[in-house]
Amino acid sequence: VKINANIGCSSVRSSLDGEIEKMKVALQAGADAMMDLSTGGDLDEIRQKLIALCPVMFGTVPVYEVIVGRSVEDIDYKTILQIVEKQAKQGVDFFTIHAGLLREHLELVSSRLFGIVSRGGALMAKWMVHHNKQNPMYELFDDLCDIMREYDVCFSLGDGLRPGCIADATDAAQIAELRTLGELTQRAQERAVR
Repeated sequence: VKINANIGCSSVRSSLDGEIEKMKVALQAGADAMMDLSTGGDLDEIRQKLIALCPVMFGTVPVYEVIVGRSVEDIDYKTILQIVEKQAKQGVDFFTIHAGLLREHLELVSSRLFGIVSRGGALMAKWMVHHNKQNPMYELFDDLCDIMREYDVCFSLGDGLRPGCIADATDAAQIAELRTLGELTQRAQERAVR
C-alpha cells in the first residue's frame, strides 16, 4: 500500500507552520508521498519550504494554482504551461493532471447520482462547457510531457470521473475516462515520461 498524505494551505484558514506540522505527523505515520494541495497564501514560498523539508516524493495538482486569482473560464493554455514549468523547476516530483476527462465524456455523467466529485475533474468539465472545446490538459499533453521529461517529473494521471458512490462505480463515464488514461499512459511512456 502506498500512503499519499494530502496537506495544503487554504485561503480561509491555515499557515505554513501548520502545514509543516501536518507533514511531520504524516511522515511519522509512514507516508510514502506528500501532496501539496495549497490554494491560499504565498504558494511559491509554501511549496519551496515544504519541498526543502520533505524527504519523500512531493506532488501537486498544478491546476489548483492555475485557478488562484482567476475564474475557470479565464484559464488559458499559456498560464497552464507557465505554472507547470514553474512548479517543475521548484522540484516537484509528480503532478496530478486531469487530462483523461474528455468533452465527449460529459454527457455520460448525467445519469450519475453524485456527478463529478473530483475538484480537478469539475474544473476541467466547467472549462470545456464554457469554451465548447476539448480538455486543455488533453490538448497540451505532449507539451506537458516535454516539461515533465526536462525536469524529471512523473505523472499521476488524475481520475476526474472517479465515482462518488457505489452506484456510480464502473459506469460508462468512469470506463471512458480509464480508456483515455490508458492512451495517455502510453503516450507519456513513448515520450520517456514516467
